[in-house]
Amino acid sequence: MGRPARRFAGFFIPFGVLFLLLCGNALYLAGISWTEYATGWSLQNYSYQYSFLFHLLGGFLFVGLFVIFAVTHVVPRWRWRGKQVGLWGLALLGVLTVLCLTGVLLSRIGPVVVKAPLLRSVLYWAHLVTPLLAVGIYVGHRWAGGDFSWGKLLRGGLVAFAIGGMFFGFHWFDPRFLRTRRPQEGTRYFEPSLARTASGGFIPAGVLMDDHYCKDCHPDVHKQWAESAHRFSSFNNPVYLASVRETRQFSLSREGTVRRARWCAGCHDPVPFFSGAFDDPNFDDVHDPLGQAGLTCTSCHGIVEINSVRGNADYVIEEPLHYPFAFSTNPVLRWINHQLILAKPEFHKRTFLKPFHRTAEFCSVCHKVHIPEALNDYKFLRGQNHYDSFLLSGVSGHSLRSFYYPPVAKENCAECHMPPVASQDFGAKAYAGLPGLAVKSHLFPAANTALPYLRGRDDVVAEHQAFLKDVLRIDLFGLRWGTTVDGPLAAPLRPRVPVLAPGQPYVLEVVVRNLKTGHAFTQGTTDSNEVWINLRVEVDGKLVAESGSLDAKGEVDRDSYFLNVFMLDRNGNRIARRNPQDIFVPLYDHQIPPGAAAVVHYLVDVPREWAGKEIRLEARVLYRKFDWELMHFVVSQRKPDEPPIRGETPQGYINTLPITEICRDAVTLPVAEQVPAAQDAKNSVAWRDSREPAPAVATWERWNDYGIGLLLKGKSQLRQAREAFEEVEKLGVVHGPINLARAYQVEGELDAATAALQRTARWPADEVPWWTVNWLSAVINRQQGHIKEAADTLRQLLQQEPQGELVRRRFDFRFDYEVNNLFGETLFDLARRYRSPAQRPQRDELLREAVNVFERTLTLDPENVTAHYNLALLYQMLGENELAKAHREAHRRYKPDDNARDYAVAAARARYPWADRAAEAVAVYRLKPALERKTSTAVAAARNDSSRMEHAGEKQSVAGGNLP
Repeated sequence: MGRPARRFAGFFIPFGVLFLLLCGNALYLAGISWTEYATGWSLQNYSYQYSFLFHLLGGFLFVGLFVIFAVTHVVPRWRWRGKQVGLWGLALLGVLTVLCLTGVLLSRIGPVVVKAPLLRSVLYWAHLVTPLLAVGIYVGHRWAGGDFSWGKLLRGGLVAFAIGGMFFGFHWFDPRFLRTRRPQEGTRYFEPSLARTASGGFIPAGVLMDDHYCKDCHPDVHKQWAESAHRFSSFNNPVYLASVRETRQFSLSREGTVRRARWCAGCHDPVPFFSGAFDDPNFDDVHDPLGQAGLTCTSCHGIVEINSVRGNADYVIEEPLHYPFAFSTNPVLRWINHQLILAKPEFHKRTFLKPFHRTAEFCSVCHKVHIPEALNDYKFLRGQNHYDSFLLSGVSGHSLRSFYYPPVAKENCAECHMPPVASQDFGAKAYAGLPGLAVKSHLFPAANTALPYLRGRDDVVAEHQAFLKDVLRIDLFGLRWGTTVDGPLAAPLRPRVPVLAPGQPYVLEVVVRNLKTGHAFTQGTTDSNEVWINLRVEVDGKLVAESGSLDAKGEVDRDSYFLNVFMLDRNGNRIARRNPQDIFVPLYDHQIPPGAAAVVHYLVDVPREWAGKEIRLEARVLYRKFDWELMHFVVSQRKPDEPPIRGETPQGYINTLPITEICRDAVTLPVAEQVPAAQDAKNSVAWRDSREPAPAVATWERWNDYGIGLLLKGKSQLRQAREAFEEVEKLGVVHGPINLARAYQVEGELDAATAALQRTARWPADEVPWWTVNWLSAVINRQQGHIKEAADTLRQLLQQEPQGELVRRRFDFRFDYEVNNLFGETLFDLARRYRSPAQRPQRDELLREAVNVFERTLTLDPENVTAHYNLALLYQMLGENELAKAHREAHRRYKPDDNARDYAVAAARARYPWADRAAEAVAVYRLKPALERKTSTAVAAARNDSSRMEHAGEKQSVAGGNLP
């Protein structure tokens, strides 16, 4: 070793050793990254993060040593810059400078933070290539200096690869499994919930609850989530608390454990559930922090797999892999953790934001529900189901049968319920139509106005109310003479209105259209959601009659029209306590499908003394999250040491939950000066210009909505529906003949339905929803016996890749599993025509195709009764008896018990006369005389509660039928 080399040996050795360590470490890091890129696998893990931390710390040490090297080695030799050895040295200096600078910039430490993806990519590749260049240039530098050894270079390379191999050797070490605590029952601990952990064991509560760790980098998202219904999903929600307490007590009384309540916990109580605390029958559901955690960040973002679209929390969650020192309270170590995330955010993003998080299927795990036999000791029963309602809608672009379609389909729930909100959070990005950066709202605006109100957050109530505004449209559409729904119709009301005859009764036709929700309105807690029509009749500015008023305790008049589900237990009692273990059958379901409408009939009497006056009709759809009956139960379950609930008074509970006006409509109708002859009252209608402008919607659409609402009532008002659709056709809109064909098909008039469909050819092709026309054609062909033609049409609709317009509008009808079932049944019918032994191959081919079609349905709806029934028959015909038996059993399990339903429905009809009328296919609602306006002592006390804030419902005066 020469004199200069000996002089710097004490420096070169640690510098070289560190360089070799970093090179070996880089081989490991790059190898993992490249493998991920090539395979799509996610390989970054606990060991990778510590290796990256080593690379980061070693890199900064290398930068320090490099600066010393530049000063002590290069400066004294500046005179050699014109020589070959000097040129090589300067080149090496430049390359190492680039190596150090790119490393510092990629680390995001210091005053210059590079966020632009393209620039970071350039820096990354520069940082990756420069070590290789440095080695090559170093060889040239040493060669020119006459002091180079190939053996040393080879040994150095082998050492670097050996170091990389060591890092690879530690790659699969995962400390999480060393500390995993497992339930004594094994994975049965999680039943009857479908949720599971990846390890089969518990997850530490601290890991599930460390929301402040997320808050450090995502303060805006955390602030939104902190006010969301997800945040208050667990025992910190007083309504859920009362409900789940009853379910836990029910389970304890049946089997001595709270096992049945686990069905709730997979979605509502992930922290106590996955940490093992939920099963304690003495769990302190109010004071234990685990019960107050709600649906935490990790509860959603720690999910690693969606098993199916069955709902009931059918997912797999794991303890997430974090960067080093994630749970440290030491500020220095916490800073290092944050810098690691900033330097290499890809692993963090891949861990906590997976592709399925952007899908409706992810939301389905908790927003689709069935009640299992393990909970109700009876059988499978379908509960709330946002997912299928959305999937089978025009909004999603998957339904062939929708009445309306958007210009472009919504691909997931987040497009409505997670709107972009301006933010400077780490991870915020640009969204079309918004200035600056934004994040997806984690308030999840929707319809739960009760929870923020109970917590005194009127500002959050207002956000949900703004979301609800005009999701429906109400239209005072027409009047029918007489007291029945088949009298002569005067419609549409406005811009002209009929002159009413004094002494004449009328049936007011009110249309409610679901405009903006991509699922049925109302979904979720449909048995306790309170959505009703408030119809007011005023004469000379005074309220004379009303439907949908409130009484002194804030309860809605039960004779009102409700857009809800009247759910029963097996004895015909109303499910009024959110008691899922008792849910049995609905008496009626007044939900409105997406893009559809409902028609409500009201009897309006015009007394003779109103002659020469004007009648003002005003209708509103009002919404309150929970009804009085449920809230009264919630208050009754509150323990003495628990906080009071707003609305409690010494005289009893007053429902002061905020009432939201979703939409309204009004019309003023003149009354004639004198009583006309009976014949004139019906046949000679005078019209005048209306005081109010016509609704801001096309006349054809008003007629169409009216017809849709009548059509959906079943066969009871098909004639009136046809008349409405005929008006649509007269107005030159293709929806007229299409919907006429629907009505004729339901009525069994297939030739008339065919003729109506044929008339759609008169319209330009770009105005015709050809997929709906083809579906209807297939339905009619099948009923007329043209089985092969029907099968060919359905095959084309359901099995071809979307093209052209469908791609542009994001439509894909292969997900319409109800039409898919129709296709399977059509193939089955066609196969039955091949009966002779010579035709056996053709028959079996069709049977196999039908099997594939129904199996496709089960991938979309695993509990589909129609698919299981047909598969049992198909496999029996194909001689595959075991499969036939399995599907027979599935059909038995999922099929509704119609005989048992009859008793519950009959008992409920006798017990609840107002619900009995509402359950009829055709019901005419009567208005009640206006009540005297008084504010009771109880209401006054409810308003003078201990809260310092304004009530979100302060506008309302609940006494005597007053509404906001």
